[in-house]
Amino acid sequence: MQRLFSTEDMSAQDAFRRWREICEDRLVPMSQNCVGDRPFHASIDGTVIGGLAFTKFALSDLDTSTTSQSIRHRNNKTDFLYLSMMLAGNVNASQNDRSTTDATGDLSIRDTNTPWTIEHRGRSELLTVEIPRARLESVLGSARHFAGLTMSGRGPVTILARSFLCDLLRMGDQLTPQAAERMTSIGVDLVVASLAERMAKDAPKPLRGVLIVQRAKAYVAANLGDHDLDPSRIASAMGVSLRHLQTLFREDGHHIGAWIWQQRLEKAARHLSDPGCLHKPLNEVAFRCGFGDPAHFSRRFRDRFGMSPRDYRQTALVSCAALRETTVPTT
Repeated sequence: MQRLFSTEDMSAQDAFRRWREICEDRLVPMSQNCVGDRPFHASIDGTVIGGLAFTKFALSDLDTSTTSQSIRHRNNKTDFLYLSMMLAGNVNASQNDRSTTDATGDLSIRDTNTPWTIEHRGRSELLTVEIPRARLESVLGSARHFAGLTMSGRGPVTILARSFLCDLLRMGDQLTPQAAERMTSIGVDLVVASLAERMAKDAPKPLRGVLIVQRAKAYVAANLGDHDLDPSRIASAMGVSLRHLQTLFREDGHHIGAWIWQQRLEKAARHLSDPGCLHKPLNEVAFRCGFGDPAHFSRRFRDRFGMSPRDYRQTALVSCAALRETTVPTT
């Protein structure tokens, strides 16, 4: 990661002013106040991997909050949610009427569209990841259902998500752009799975059906390459009957079997349009997306996208090449 800011060798007044400026640029506009009598010390490191911005903050004795006024600020990044990972220390936080104490190893999500408060007492380090809002809400529903929840660092899914993101941060500069994008997508999928598991623990009854569907969708996303994935297996993994799961999906506007095939086809389309997957034979793409029969894959793909997988790949690559040509600066 690149060092973006440090209070070392700076006057206290200049350090805090500069700190606030960079925080507003890397995160969102917010109110910040030092607490206690000790001089303010902090640092910020950042990098971008696969299109996701990673920022590491080290600080002590600070209160931060966003308000209705700061949310309306032109610099507020309303299209993003922020994953917060505690690396050291702990913070007291509140958002959406949820008050939590986040300890080392815990994960949480902050929503830039609703006010929050965070209290740092003593030394703390945290890593934030800027995630497109649609990436989480498309699976988990509105952020109001999960922003402000804490995912315990002792949970197995949270441990996997945290370990993967930390390893990705450590090795991100060694990845090709295409590989980095694929790896960050996997990391976000793990965050989704951890969030879905956490939401299911204390959901009120009216939301339980919604959360079962959201957990089922996260499970499907993580297992699309499994040829044995079917509605019965998903129901078993969710701990509900097949009939109940089918009913919940119908209420969500989907037939579960058709929805699974749709996700497989869309994953295949993403692979076919990815220049980094050009070396993969069509049969391998089909297999990795859960299709055991190439003819079945080709037929379903043509029905969904109006062309064969081979033609789809060629069209996507031509479009990508044309886009690169238009963006090359002229001299």
